[in-house]
Amino acid sequence: MVREILKMGDPRLLRVARPVTAFDTPELHALVADMFETMQAAGGVGLAAPQIGVDLQLVIFGFERSERYPDAPAVPRTVLLNPEVTPLSQDKEEGWEGCLSVPGLRGAVERYSLIRYTGVDPRGEKIEREAEGFHARVVQHECDHLIGRLYPSRITDFSKFGFTEILFPDLDPGADE
Repeated sequence: MVREILKMGDPRLLRVARPVTAFDTPELHALVADMFETMQAAGGVGLAAPQIGVDLQLVIFGFERSERYPDAPAVPRTVLLNPEVTPLSQDKEEGWEGCLSVPGLRGAVERYSLIRYTGVDPRGEKIEREAEGFHARVVQHECDHLIGRLYPSRITDFSKFGFTEILFPDLDPGADE
């Protein structure tokens, strides 16, 4: 089932999410299925449970090819619960980000370029991966939602923040709606 995605300004997006404590339940599997349907219907590359009003530490991400980020390399389809992100270097890189909760806008955000992320899958089995580049960016962006943070709060140069249709006129105009 496609769920409503909350928009910036909704106070539910500013809460710190609770850890998931019940694994491998029908309810959890249904939530994950709904999140993938919602993300795909919106053309996103990731989605956090708080974006659909569910106050749990659960993020999904991954794609083969993205209309929203046509130059981005594929990211493995992942369901990550109770994540922890650790920078493996202090090096950061600037990149353009959008968000399904901030439709129609993009901004340049600095993120760690190399990270390790850990957590568990829906069955409670441990996940531990290293990620770099766009993959690392997506993980950090989605995990920010779990601490009530949206990407505009990480922008340091507001000359690199604006409407997608103006900043990227060749991109499909519906890609960020």
